[in-house]
Amino acid sequence: MPFSSTKYGNRKLFFLQFCAMIKREAEIEIRSLAKQFKAVAIIGPWQSGKTTLVRHIFSDKPYANLENPDLRMFATDDPRGFLSNYPFGAVLDEIQRVPELFSYLQQILDESPVKGMFILTGSNNFLLQESISQSLSGRVGYLNLLPLSLGEINDKQINSNQLMFKGGYPVLYSQDVDLTVWYSNYIRTYVECDVRLIKNITDLSAFERFLRLCAGRIGQLLNMSSLAVETGVDVKTIGTWLSVLETGFILFRLQPWHENFNKRIVKMPKLYFYDTGLATALLGIENPAQLDFHPFRGAIFENMVILEFLKKRYNKAKQHHLFFWRDNVGNEIDLLLKQGDRLLPVEIKSGQTVTNDYFKGVLFWNKISNSHGGYVVYGGDMTQVRSNEITVLSYKEIQDVFREI
Repeated sequence: MPFSSTKYGNRKLFFLQFCAMIKREAEIEIRSLAKQFKAVAIIGPWQSGKTTLVRHIFSDKPYANLENPDLRMFATDDPRGFLSNYPFGAVLDEIQRVPELFSYLQQILDESPVKGMFILTGSNNFLLQESISQSLSGRVGYLNLLPLSLGEINDKQINSNQLMFKGGYPVLYSQDVDLTVWYSNYIRTYVECDVRLIKNITDLSAFERFLRLCAGRIGQLLNMSSLAVETGVDVKTIGTWLSVLETGFILFRLQPWHENFNKRIVKMPKLYFYDTGLATALLGIENPAQLDFHPFRGAIFENMVILEFLKKRYNKAKQHHLFFWRDNVGNEIDLLLKQGDRLLPVEIKSGQTVTNDYFKGVLFWNKISNSHGGYVVYGGDMTQVRSNEITVLSYKEIQDVFREI
């Protein structure tokens, strides 16, 4: 009988009821990966719904949560004995907590012809990727699972302010919780627990200050020198801490497209968060109404829209292939979607009234790139195709219009 944990297993079981109510877009791709690879790794932020989804898809497999101290100690002290409890495979949750398992998993997978034998989940991208690349390279299919997309939330009654404020963590849609309290505890848990798994950061107050400063730079070009001055640490430390936030699925850098088009272009990345609810909490926003006149509303809306495109690609186990473009005089495209040899420009505007200014970036891009078409995604409800071949698209329709990106 496989060794399991009742206490730590039941802690996440309430998510299963929610899973029955909502269809995760990544489910199809995870099932496909399990038919192609001997193991599948589902990586994503803490509380993004990884456990719920894999226990739903692989309900016939034993489940082991390596957050359980007793189970973790068993797996660490006797990896071979631990894995012998699962001769036909299992779901191993938060496996990055026991890197010793990977070398033993390699032998098991090599000796078995079975596809989808082990399902691995983890919330620490660096530790998991490093362990897999060393021991299980070529044997594992990957998928990054982020919080819920707008299509998965699928609630037409929620306005853009509410969506930005609430974010996409599944528990916030399955339970009646105080968002401010929940995010406060999420931040504390991440800073005090998960950060120390990656890096021995001793000055946690400085790190949390840095985290909040990053939230104030959503959609801005990354200036590490400025962050260093405001945080009170050196630039090298800022670089290390940014990597920590990236591997913990807190924020990501959107890289610039480097094609020159005979103009000098910006080569610094921009900062965005993997969840806007977390970002608004870090900014001290306490309710959706505050976003109406908040100076960062446009940047947070831009973050939310870019996340929709990122989630669509990640849910299909694809690399994100998203970029922005900006030249040295301020001409800019918020988002470039790489589709084969073509770059599709997307301008993002939080306002609900379309003006001629909304089209300037796309028109300029089309002129210098000798292309046509593109999209303006905005905060309103209507979708229009203009005579200049640019489509004005409501943020609510991203999932329907961009089925394949």
